[in-house]
Amino acid sequence: MQITLVDLDNPLHSQAVMTMMTNYATDPMGGGQDLAPDVKAKLISQLKKQPLYSGFIMWNGKQPIGLANCFAGFSTFKAQPLLNIHDFAISEEYRGQGLGQQLMQFVCEFAKQQGHCKVTLEVLSNNQVAKNVYAKAGFAQYKLASDVAEFWQKYL
Repeated sequence: MQITLVDLDNPLHSQAVMTMMTNYATDPMGGGQDLAPDVKAKLISQLKKQPLYSGFIMWNGKQPIGLANCFAGFSTFKAQPLLNIHDFAISEEYRGQGLGQQLMQFVCEFAKQQGHCKVTLEVLSNNQVAKNVYAKAGFAQYKLASDVAEFWQKYL
Protein backbone atom coordinates (compact mmCIF):
# COMPACT_ATOMS: atom_id res chain seq x y z
CA MET A 1 0.00 0.00 0.00
CA GLN A 2 1.18 3.50 -0.82
CA ILE A 3 -0.19 6.88 0.29
CA THR A 4 0.28 9.99 -1.82
CA LEU A 5 -0.64 13.64 -1.52
CA VAL A 6 -3.35 14.44 -4.06
CA ASP A 7 -2.26 16.37 -7.14
CA LEU A 8 -5.53 17.54 -8.70
CA ASP A 9 -3.70 18.37 -11.95
CA ASN A 10 -2.87 14.67 -12.29
CA PRO A 11 -5.81 12.96 -14.09
CA LEU A 12 -5.11 9.68 -12.27
CA HIS A 13 -5.39 11.43 -8.90
CA SER A 14 -8.52 13.35 -9.91
CA GLN A 15 -10.19 10.14 -11.05
CA ALA A 16 -9.15 8.42 -7.82
CA VAL A 17 -10.73 11.22 -5.76
CA MET A 18 -13.96 10.87 -7.76
CA THR A 19 -13.98 7.08 -7.44
CA MET A 20 -13.43 7.21 -3.70
CA MET A 21 -16.01 9.97 -3.22
CA THR A 22 -18.59 7.85 -5.06
CA ASN A 23 -17.69 4.86 -2.88
CA TYR A 24 -17.91 6.99 0.25
CA ALA A 25 -21.18 8.71 -0.67
CA THR A 26 -22.94 5.46 -1.60
CA ASP A 27 -21.86 3.75 1.63
CA PRO A 28 -24.59 3.81 4.33
CA MET A 29 -22.27 5.87 6.56
CA GLY A 30 -21.78 8.37 3.73
CA GLY A 31 -25.48 8.90 3.19
CA GLY A 32 -26.23 5.91 0.95
CA GLN A 33 -26.58 7.75 -2.35
CA ASP A 34 -24.17 8.97 -4.98
CA LEU A 35 -23.16 12.58 -5.37
CA ALA A 36 -25.46 14.60 -7.60
CA PRO A 37 -24.35 14.79 -11.26
CA ASP A 38 -23.73 18.55 -11.03
CA VAL A 39 -21.54 18.04 -7.95
CA LYS A 40 -19.55 15.34 -9.73
CA ALA A 41 -19.11 17.62 -12.73
CA LYS A 42 -17.58 20.45 -10.71
CA LEU A 43 -15.96 18.80 -7.66
CA ILE A 44 -12.38 18.65 -8.96
CA SER A 45 -12.44 22.13 -10.49
CA GLN A 46 -13.84 23.56 -7.25
CA LEU A 47 -11.30 21.71 -5.11
CA LYS A 48 -8.54 23.20 -7.26
CA LYS A 49 -9.78 26.66 -6.20
CA GLN A 50 -9.42 25.83 -2.50
CA PRO A 51 -5.95 26.97 -1.37
CA LEU A 52 -6.41 25.28 2.02
CA TYR A 53 -7.16 21.82 0.53
CA SER A 54 -4.91 18.82 1.07
CA GLY A 55 -5.96 15.38 -0.08
CA PHE A 56 -4.43 11.97 0.48
CA ILE A 57 -5.00 8.79 -1.52
CA MET A 58 -4.10 5.29 -0.40
CA TRP A 59 -3.32 3.00 -3.32
CA ASN A 60 -3.15 -0.75 -3.82
CA GLY A 61 -1.11 -0.69 -7.01
CA LYS A 62 -3.08 1.63 -9.30
CA GLN A 63 -6.35 1.12 -7.45
CA PRO A 64 -7.41 3.83 -4.99
CA ILE A 65 -8.57 2.23 -1.75
CA GLY A 66 -8.51 5.12 0.72
CA LEU A 67 -9.11 8.85 0.73
CA ALA A 68 -8.79 11.73 3.16
CA ASN A 69 -9.95 15.16 2.01
CA CYS A 70 -8.68 17.81 4.41
CA PHE A 71 -8.89 21.57 4.80
CA ALA A 72 -6.73 23.83 6.91
CA GLY A 73 -8.40 25.99 9.52
CA PHE A 74 -7.29 27.98 12.53
CA SER A 75 -7.45 27.42 16.27
CA THR A 76 -7.98 30.71 18.07
CA PHE A 77 -7.35 28.99 21.42
CA LYS A 78 -3.87 27.93 20.23
CA ALA A 79 -3.25 30.76 17.72
CA GLN A 80 -2.10 28.13 15.23
CA PRO A 81 -3.42 26.45 12.11
CA LEU A 82 -5.28 23.14 12.34
CA LEU A 83 -6.20 20.49 9.78
CA ASN A 84 -9.77 19.23 9.48
CA ILE A 85 -10.43 15.86 7.89
CA HIS A 86 -13.65 16.50 5.99
CA ASP A 87 -13.92 13.13 4.21
CA PHE A 88 -12.24 9.91 5.32
CA ALA A 89 -12.94 6.60 3.61
CA ILE A 90 -11.45 3.16 3.10
CA SER A 91 -12.99 0.95 0.39
CA GLU A 92 -15.30 -1.62 1.95
CA GLU A 93 -13.30 -4.65 0.82
CA TYR A 94 -10.15 -3.26 2.50
CA ARG A 95 -11.66 -2.41 5.88
CA GLY A 96 -10.57 -4.19 9.02
CA GLN A 97 -6.93 -4.48 7.91
CA GLY A 98 -5.50 -1.49 9.76
CA LEU A 99 -5.39 0.67 6.62
CA GLY A 100 -7.49 3.40 8.19
CA GLN A 101 -4.86 3.65 10.92
CA GLN A 102 -2.10 3.95 8.33
CA LEU A 103 -3.93 6.69 6.42
CA MET A 104 -4.77 8.53 9.63
CA GLN A 105 -1.15 8.37 10.78
CA PHE A 106 0.01 9.75 7.42
CA VAL A 107 -2.46 12.66 7.61
CA CYS A 108 -1.44 13.46 11.20
CA GLU A 109 2.26 13.38 10.33
CA PHE A 110 1.62 15.71 7.38
CA ALA A 111 -0.29 18.09 9.68
CA LYS A 112 2.53 18.06 12.21
CA GLN A 113 5.12 18.79 9.50
CA GLN A 114 2.99 21.71 8.28
CA GLY A 115 2.89 23.23 11.78
CA HIS A 116 -0.74 22.46 12.59
CA CYS A 117 -1.59 22.25 16.29
CA LYS A 118 -4.25 19.57 15.88
CA VAL A 119 -6.30 17.48 13.48
CA THR A 120 -10.08 17.55 13.72
CA LEU A 121 -12.84 15.47 12.15
CA GLU A 122 -16.55 14.75 12.37
CA VAL A 123 -18.12 11.31 12.75
CA LEU A 124 -21.72 10.13 12.79
CA SER A 125 -22.85 9.17 16.29
CA ASN A 126 -23.84 5.67 15.15
CA ASN A 127 -20.65 4.93 13.19
CA GLN A 128 -18.96 2.86 15.86
CA VAL A 129 -16.46 1.30 13.44
CA ALA A 130 -15.13 4.73 12.46
CA LYS A 131 -15.14 5.87 16.07
CA ASN A 132 -12.98 2.87 16.97
CA VAL A 133 -10.50 3.72 14.18
CA TYR A 134 -10.31 7.33 15.30
CA ALA A 135 -9.99 6.47 19.00
CA LYS A 136 -7.22 3.99 18.25
CA ALA A 137 -5.44 6.80 16.38
CA GLY A 138 -5.65 9.02 19.48
CA PHE A 139 -8.76 11.08 18.66
CA ALA A 140 -11.43 11.85 21.25
CA GLN A 141 -14.54 14.00 21.46
CA TYR A 142 -13.77 17.69 21.78
CA LYS A 143 -14.29 18.84 25.33
CA LEU A 144 -14.12 22.32 26.79
CA ALA A 145 -14.33 22.59 30.56
CA SER A 146 -16.73 19.75 31.42
CA ASP A 147 -18.86 19.74 28.27
CA VAL A 148 -18.61 17.95 24.93
CA ALA A 149 -18.89 19.94 21.70
CA GLU A 150 -21.42 19.07 18.98
CA PHE A 151 -21.03 19.61 15.25
CA TRP A 152 -23.90 21.69 13.81
CA GLN A 153 -24.63 22.98 10.33
CA LYS A 154 -26.99 25.23 8.38
CA TYR A 155 -27.35 24.92 4.62
CA LEU A 156 -27.34 28.20 2.72
